[in-house]
Amino acid sequence: MDFTTFVNSNTFNFIVLPILIFLARILDVSIGTIRVVFISRGMKKVAPILGFFEVLIWLIVVKQVMTGVTNFVGYIAYAAGFATGTYVGMRIEEKLAKGKAILRIITRRDSSEVINNLTENDFKVTTMNAEGKNGMVKIILMVLERHTIQDALNIIRKTNPNAFYSVEDVRSAREDHYPSSNHRNRKKLFSFYRKGK
Repeated sequence: MDFTTFVNSNTFNFIVLPILIFLARILDVSIGTIRVVFISRGMKKVAPILGFFEVLIWLIVVKQVMTGVTNFVGYIAYAAGFATGTYVGMRIEEKLAKGKAILRIITRRDSSEVINNLTENDFKVTTMNAEGKNGMVKIILMVLERHTIQDALNIIRKTNPNAFYSVEDVRSAREDHYPSSNHRNRKKLFSFYRKGK
C-alpha cells in the first residue's frame, strides 16, 4: 500500500488523522493556556514568544490536518484535544510556579506562634487587627513567590490548622527580598517539620 492509498483509507481517516488532530490541539492549546496566564501576570517577555509558537503550530499542523477531516471522529478528537490541552497547560503552569502571590491569613486565636514560625523561615509578614462577624481577628498578609506558597501553607496548617487563608495572584510587586528555596531555607523548614512530629 503506497502513501496516497493509505491517506485515503478508512484507517487513516478514522484512526490516524483523529490522533494527529488530538495531539496537535493538546500542543497548541496548552501553549495558549500558559500564554494567557503569563499575560495576566504581566510577564511581557515570555508571553509573545509562546504566542509565536502557538500560532505557528496552528498554521503548520492543526489547520492543515483539519482540512482533511471528513468524519465526526475528527471533530470529537478536535474538541477532546482542546479540553485536554487546556488541562495540560494549567498543570504545566502550576509546575512552573512563576510569578508572585498574596497569601492572606485570618485567625481568631493568638497569632504570635504562626507569625514567629513564618518569620523564622524567612517569610515576610504584615499584620493588622480587624473586626469580623464574631469579634476581633488578626489578618496576616504576605507577598511571596508562588513556588514558596506550599511551604508557607504547611507552616500555617501545622501551627494553626483552623486559620482561614486565601491565595491571590499578583500582577506586579516591588519587594526587596522574597523567600527563596535555597539550602538554608529548606534546612529551616525541615527542622520546623521535624519539631512538630
